[in-house]
Amino acid sequence: MPKQKNKTAGKCGFSHLIALMGLVVVLAFILLPNSYLIKKKPPCANSISCTQSFGLKVENDVVGIFNGQKITPPQIDLAQKETPTRVLGDSASAGKRVEVDLTTQTLKAYEGDKLFMETLISSGKWFPTPPGEYDVWVKLRATRMSGGEGADYYDLPNVPYVMFFYNKDVGRMRGFSLHGAYWHNNFGHPMSHGCVNMRIADAQKLYDWINPPTKSNTTYADKDNPGTKVIIYGQAP
Repeated sequence: MPKQKNKTAGKCGFSHLIALMGLVVVLAFILLPNSYLIKKKPPCANSISCTQSFGLKVENDVVGIFNGQKITPPQIDLAQKETPTRVLGDSASAGKRVEVDLTTQTLKAYEGDKLFMETLISSGKWFPTPPGEYDVWVKLRATRMSGGEGADYYDLPNVPYVMFFYNKDVGRMRGFSLHGAYWHNNFGHPMSHGCVNMRIADAQKLYDWINPPTKSNTTYADKDNPGTKVIIYGQAP
């Protein structure tokens, strides 16, 4: 009499194989290097400083680090009154928008159909500046930004004229902003970790013009004074 195959044993063996494969997939995901996960989706544009609360921070007579080089940040005197560089009416007026073209590495600011300013910028190099439509939610006269690791580590005190923006997909704590940059002069080419770098003079001009209207060294947008739209599009070279 021919010997019958044990069908139950075959099914059990197949089930065990599927379970083992599932376990391997789970372990592979858990054991992926943290650096890989961070590069794919970092917690924010400034991976160290954004784990703390965003706020005004002025630190004179300290040294910054960028691209492995020590950098001397600009001195900032909060007591010094600055003259706003408004050109097209009061900064509380509606119809303002900022457009950032990643392809050409340029920024244009409009009030209605009138061009307020146009300048070169530097978008994300180590992590891309995300395209989308955003709103400015807070303006800081200066703050500290830091992040990266190894040769990519940076620590930059007194980053001037910071305008943080957000939307429903890129939250406030991701730390993306428009701001002045003193640590390089390579505008027109990607140079940042996700933010939009500008020459300090251009950043000041935009900061004074953009909504919400500047009330102090820290100015939050609210329902009565909403932030200006920031529209980012294109693809960085």
